Amino acid sequence: MESSSDARSADERSARELRQELAKRTASNAEDWFLVFKARYGMQLVFDVLRELYGPGSACTQLYTCCTAVDPILAAGLTPAYGDVQRETIMLDPSTMPLASDTRAVMMQHTFGLIDSEASAALAARTRKESQALLVEDSAHCVTRMATDDQGRPLADISVHSFGVEKILPTRFGGAIWVNPQLSASAPEYNRLLRSRLASLPRPGKRLDVVTRMYINENRVLGRLPGGAGPRMRSWLTRVGLYEPPIAKVEQRGGLGYTPMAPTSWMETTILRSLHALEANESARAGVVSRFRESLNGSDAVTVPRQVMAGEAQPLLRFPIFAESTERAEGIIAALRDAGVYAERWYRPELFPGVENPDAYHVPHDRSHLQVTDELVAGAVTIPTDLNQNQISAAISVVTR
Repeated sequence: MESSSDARSADERSARELRQELAKRTASNAEDWFLVFKARYGMQLVFDVLRELYGPGSACTQLYTCCTAVDPILAAGLTPAYGDVQRETIMLDPSTMPLASDTRAVMMQHTFGLIDSEASAALAARTRKESQALLVEDSAHCVTRMATDDQGRPLADISVHSFGVEKILPTRFGGAIWVNPQLSASAPEYNRLLRSRLASLPRPGKRLDVVTRMYINENRVLGRLPGGAGPRMRSWLTRVGLYEPPIAKVEQRGGLGYTPMAPTSWMETTILRSLHALEANESARAGVVSRFRESLNGSDAVTVPRQVMAGEAQPLLRFPIFAESTERAEGIIAALRDAGVYAERWYRPELFPGVENPDAYHVPHDRSHLQVTDELVAGAVTIPTDLNQNQISAAISVVTR
């Protein structure tokens, strides 16, 4: 029988090895990486400490995203301030993002894993020139990849990585927060307090440990139930605490389901094993992106963000295309699914999969400054990049047809 000291030793070893692997892959230090149960809870701590030290204020972010990217801002008592996105990069437009005297953070989101160095550098430069805000990088779609300057140094103060559901790794749970060591000089008290909070997170209890281990098999069983039995059973299991949904109902109301936690040791070993296969994973995704780029180059059937088509193919989580209307986008999605390719509406509606009360998220009623966001939301189609050769051919046939 394993003793409690043996269990603690195993827990410490799994966390240490995972932090070392993250550091190795990012040319950083293991001591700057902190592990969390889900990335959104790590983000909450980032904003919690900001509000605690500097008071209430705003966080500059985008509406073309998932609601769980904004929930941590709200949960920490900050106010989201939405800027328009660039059509070419699907990230905050650095020339128009709303900075104010009380801006506490600016989000640099690499949507679908698309990292644009020039746009990221411009966003970082304006943030630091015109505010005291923290630059928070959302790398949830591109685990272990970060925007860097021309010397290879990370641009962000904080970088958030996710190992959760429908991300690059097949791990379903877990996340990591990287804290830039330069904060020890530029914001020493913030750096000290954030690191202390992240390092002292508790492990989840036995229920969550069991439920997260069951997740994949639960979905397999629920997906095979006839009629509407699967969704009904999933809803019941969620209510009684036997299923952990990717997005909880409370997370569509501006809240979070739990207080911040570390991952379980089982999650850490699962993530570490998946990271060892990351090169093959990313190579395959980049290959799919290349095929789509070749087939859609010069096509006027749909619009592809310019930076998706530029430079070396990136290992995107989803290949984004935009139709001229929602009706056309829905037709493409239906045709892709009929062809065996599970295309998604990321992100339609905005704050995907939608929120119960937009006012609770401070969504502006005057949208005159959100023209690009509205156009992208209306025509969004995203194609997965973990496809086999038959699915790639089928997807290309549908989109170019």
